[in-house]
Amino acid sequence: MQRRLLALPLLSVLLFGVVAAKLVDVQVRNPDRFLAKGQVQRIASVELSAGRGALLDRNGEALAMSVPRRTVFADPSLIGDPEAAARRLAPVLRVDGLLLTEQMSGPGRFTVLARTLDDPVADAVEALDIGGIGFVEEFKRVRPSADLARSIVGTVSDDGASGIAGLEMQLDDMLTGTPGEVTYERAKVSGGGSIAGSRRRIVPARPGAEITLTIDQALQFETERILADHLGRAGAEGGIAIVSRPSTGEVLALANLETGPDGGLRPSANNLALTTVYEPGSVNKIITVAAAIEEGLVTPETVIEVPDTLPVGDHVFTDSSPHPTTSWSVTDILATSSNVGTIMLAQELGGERLDEYLRRFGFGAGTGLDFPAESRGLLLDAEDYEDQSTAIGSVPIGQGVSVTALQMLQAFNVLGNDGSYVPARLVRGVTRSDGSSQPVPSAQPRRVVSDEAAGAVRAMMEQVVSRGTGQSAAVPGYTVAGKTGTARKPQPGGGYTDEDGAMHYVATFAGLLPAENPDLSVIVVIDEPDPELSIYAGDVAAPAFADISRVALRRLKIPPAVGGSITDVPEMSASARDVDDARVPTSGAAREEDVTATAGDGDSPEVTPRSDEPLGSEPAAGG
Repeated sequence: MQRRLLALPLLSVLLFGVVAAKLVDVQVRNPDRFLAKGQVQRIASVELSAGRGALLDRNGEALAMSVPRRTVFADPSLIGDPEAAARRLAPVLRVDGLLLTEQMSGPGRFTVLARTLDDPVADAVEALDIGGIGFVEEFKRVRPSADLARSIVGTVSDDGASGIAGLEMQLDDMLTGTPGEVTYERAKVSGGGSIAGSRRRIVPARPGAEITLTIDQALQFETERILADHLGRAGAEGGIAIVSRPSTGEVLALANLETGPDGGLRPSANNLALTTVYEPGSVNKIITVAAAIEEGLVTPETVIEVPDTLPVGDHVFTDSSPHPTTSWSVTDILATSSNVGTIMLAQELGGERLDEYLRRFGFGAGTGLDFPAESRGLLLDAEDYEDQSTAIGSVPIGQGVSVTALQMLQAFNVLGNDGSYVPARLVRGVTRSDGSSQPVPSAQPRRVVSDEAAGAVRAMMEQVVSRGTGQSAAVPGYTVAGKTGTARKPQPGGGYTDEDGAMHYVATFAGLLPAENPDLSVIVVIDEPDPELSIYAGDVAAPAFADISRVALRRLKIPPAVGGSITDVPEMSASARDVDDARVPTSGAAREEDVTATAGDGDSPEVTPRSDEPLGSEPAAGG
């Protein structure tokens, strides 16, 4: 008994010593470690979502923006009867009940049931008052104008946090915001809620930058509408239209339309004007003519004896309709879109210099946009223009060369900008979350040809519209400098005929206005117009150009030229005006049995020889 009485004080002293040692450890030796453990248990934080920056048109109209929405989640550990909860949620969320049951029966503490609900749906879910169901705020990416400019704007991931296509992807770093955080003290009771009156630290979320584009929303709408109307009239598979300012490189409207699964036309998610290539046909002749003038080989007045056929290598190229060898000026050659005359100029120029000028005008290189999946086009190497090659016949007239629609328009912009190349741009300015704004200026121009050469070619292109193959592109009150091009479309298996022996076509019209001092450029590309109606650019692309130009001139308040003048060039000769716009066959038959004719545009399709097809496997625009 006495031993037990003695043991009790000893045990008490021992226990007191342990407690004292622990107190010394907690309060003296390692106070920071235990304070940290306490804070981990007591302090909680919640991330604050950051809105994604808006994409605006040049006038501040939203093309894409982020709006706050509620995302509904479940904590399976707090849901007693997942099946019953699913029955109540399924009709509201419009989600399969079995899927909801499976999601709410899992082992985790957090599972998303539906993201970024519209407010009426979220309110209805909240009204159900189901234990274990909660909400977090996320941002939903919306396009106020639906599919308008769809291929430019692009798309974002399901949670709206990151861009996965188009400008949403290209500008993702600037558009993405910085999440914020709320830190608070939580209680062990009341479900771990915050302690009333306790300290709370808030780091606000910072939204992403607001980016202003060069696009004009109203003009974009009209461009898409007009293009759709003309594609319908032509029975075409798809098409592209671009409107820009030559002096700044600004893209004001860019429409991409394609045929959907239902057979109707719809805006394409793919920016075909930048990501796919096609053989441009006779619109490419402006480069050949400009190069010959710049090199001093010819002037617009230079007269050349032009036959209607020309052997090049082991093939024969022809003009659109038979004619005797005729004395034509260089102006006549361009205005009538003579293949033979253009090839003769290219032969004087030579393959090496032709290749140099194609690259100077921007072919084989980026446009300056750096758009996701943008194609640089395809060019032959300079050494491919050897004496026996047909390339010196096909490339000058726009076959055997592969470009995007924007590259082709940029070549016209060189002539509209007095011989200087200005890279294209889609971004006009950036406004950061702190309110600071940063304009994005045009890039420095680079000289391609002299202003005299550019002015001369523009004057000759004015003859194309006033008297030649592009008369349907005329805009009342304005001078228009433009060019037609109707080209046969390479097929996936190689060559220009499909498995049924039929040809397919791409028709292009590009132009500048006012021709004296261009402030606007437009290109229209019609993919696979119906041969039963018309395949010719003068019939299907030029009228669309005229309608788009009329709207753009009015929208942008561009007046007709006052002062200034078009370079003096010869008017088309009587023999040039008499050239018949002969139609070429819509089957694989050529004019000769064992050669492939290259039909002049007049406005007629060009065909490159079957043995010289570098682009047989390359996709064509809109295809």
